[in-house]
Amino acid sequence: MSTLEDIVLAVVDDVAPFVGQGKVADYIPALACVSPERFGIAVSTIDGRCITAGDADERFSIQSMSKVLTLTLALESRAAALWTRVGKEPSGDPFNSLFQLEFERGIPRNPLINAGAIVVADCLVSDCADPRESVRSFVSYLAGATVDFDIAVATSELETGNRNAALAHLMRGFGNLENPVDRVLDTYFHQCSLAMSCRELATTFGYLAAGGTVPGGGKRIVSTERARRINALMLTCGTYDRAGEFAFEVGLPAKSGVGGGIVAVVPGKGAIAVWSPALGPSGNSVAGVEALRRFVVRTGWSVF
Repeated sequence: MSTLEDIVLAVVDDVAPFVGQGKVADYIPALACVSPERFGIAVSTIDGRCITAGDADERFSIQSMSKVLTLTLALESRAAALWTRVGKEPSGDPFNSLFQLEFERGIPRNPLINAGAIVVADCLVSDCADPRESVRSFVSYLAGATVDFDIAVATSELETGNRNAALAHLMRGFGNLENPVDRVLDTYFHQCSLAMSCRELATTFGYLAAGGTVPGGGKRIVSTERARRINALMLTCGTYDRAGEFAFEVGLPAKSGVGGGIVAVVPGKGAIAVWSPALGPSGNSVAGVEALRRFVVRTGWSVF
C-alpha cells in the first residue's frame, strides 16, 4: 500500500508534462517575471505531518487564496450581518466581472470573487484599528511562521488595479462600501500580496480541515458550523467560473489565486497546497488543478 509520501512523489511525476502549460498573470507586472516552470506541493495532515515535494518551500504571492482568510476574520466581527452585503452563490462569470455587479446593484455574488472580497476588506477597515496588520498577524499565527506582504506586488496592484478600483467605486455608488475606496483597496491589495509557501499554506488552512480548530490541540478559530460553511463556499465558489468543473474533477473545497497557487481542504484529514504559476483561461493553475485531480485519484480523498 502506498504511503502518503509515495503518493506525493508520484503526483509530481504525474504532472510534469503539465508544468508550464498556460500563461502567468502578466496583467500584474510584478507577477509577469515569475517562471512558469515551477511546481510545489505540500500536504499537511490534522495529526501534524507535512509532506512536501518540489518547490514547496518557495514563497509566492497568494493572491485570492487570502480571501478565505479575510472572510474568516470578517465573519468573527460581522457574523450573519455580512450576508446582507455579499451573497453566497457561484458567479458563473469571471472573477472581476463588472456586468454582474451592475446588474445586481452592487451586491457581489459571493465573497471569493474580487468584488465580494473588496466588501470583506471594507469590513476589516471598519472593524480593525490596523486592518493590514490584523490580516498579517492572523495569517502568521495560522502558518506558524512570520508571513509578510510582498511590497513590490502590492505596489504593482495599486498602480494597475483599475478594474478592481472600478468594482469598488461601483459598490460605493450603490452604498455597499463604508469606507473610502483608496483605504479599502490598500487593504485588499496588501492581503493579495502576502507571500507564502505551499508548506505554509497547507498548514494555515488546517483549521478548516479540523472543524475550525488549529490541528494538534491549538486555538479554536471558528465554530465547527462556520468551518463547514466556509468549506461549502470554497467548493461552490473558490475556483471562479470553473467551480462546477473543479468540483466534478477534484471534489474538494478549494481556493485558487492568480499567483498560481491552489489550496484544497479535506475535512477530517488535512489540507493540500499546490503551486505552479502558469494559468488556464479561468485564472486557475493548469498544473495545480491536475495535481489535485491526480492526488484525489490516488488517495480517494473527497467530500463526495
